[in-house]
Amino acid sequence: MPRTRGRRARRPRRVAFVIEALEPFRTELTGYCYRMLGSGFEAEDAVQETLVRAWKAYDTYDSSRATLRTWVYRIATNICIDMQRSAQRRALAVDLGPAGGDLGGPLHERVFVQPVPDSKVLPEDSLIRKETVRLAFVAALQHLPPRQRAVLILRDVLAWRAAEVAGLLSVSEASVNSALQRARATLRDVDPGEPLNPADPVQRALLSRYCEAFDRHDVRALVALLHEDATLSMPPFRWWLRGRGPISVALLDPDSSCAGAWLVPVTANGSPAYWQLRPGLEQPFGLVLLDVRDGQVTGITTFLNVAELLPIFGSPMSSGAAPRTSVDD
Repeated sequence: MPRTRGRRARRPRRVAFVIEALEPFRTELTGYCYRMLGSGFEAEDAVQETLVRAWKAYDTYDSSRATLRTWVYRIATNICIDMQRSAQRRALAVDLGPAGGDLGGPLHERVFVQPVPDSKVLPEDSLIRKETVRLAFVAALQHLPPRQRAVLILRDVLAWRAAEVAGLLSVSEASVNSALQRARATLRDVDPGEPLNPADPVQRALLSRYCEAFDRHDVRALVALLHEDATLSMPPFRWWLRGRGPISVALLDPDSSCAGAWLVPVTANGSPAYWQLRPGLEQPFGLVLLDVRDGQVTGITTFLNVAELLPIFGSPMSSGAAPRTSVDD
């Protein structure tokens, strides 16, 4: 009986010790899993499963064979690869078919790369570049086979050494280097390039002008800020547009007018992002993410699956974030 009480007494201490050892990895693991899976919800599920498996197997962890970080990342990688075996590749609307056409019906959220709050995937003390979670980059990663995707994220985003990645994946360094070169070649073909530099005053001024023009519903001013090949999309719909002309026509359509709406900043995907609020609605109309390069807006993605996004982002209504505001506020 005393021995049983001793085991029971030790168990809570062991649980607390393991949780304390593993919890610091949560945010960086979520960022890794998000890049692997393209969904904040799936990333959080993968991380939770990772921590549960790590907790259950903690007694088998051998620090002489791998660091705790490498061991936990190996578990997370295997979980992400397993989750991808039966799932289709997540994408942006521009990857799903030609521009234009009818709006059609909404598609399942699993079709699209989903947005994620910066706080979920970018540790505060990390030097990881924010552009590695922007929508276009995460969508480009989905073109890679899962193991190539893991290699590229670990090497080029998280700056792991080839030997560390080889140990994690149980392959040779030569295999890691070969997979990395193939992955980089694929990304050069599908990744649109460098994103917004938040420290650039010219680009910050551009965002202020965009918000102000949107608040005024000044379509002419909005369109003037767009690149000639800018895109507009509204997941969960397949429909999308390219070019100032078609986008202008869509924004001027009385049946889809944004007159009276305004934008409230939110942190998402290391990119300029805003809740679009409209009078009379008890929740946001959509979550808007912008691509900005070379002083112009090159992409506007408005996620309309707000009910699914609010649990992970939180509602701007609950914080009283209703006033019209600009990027400089």
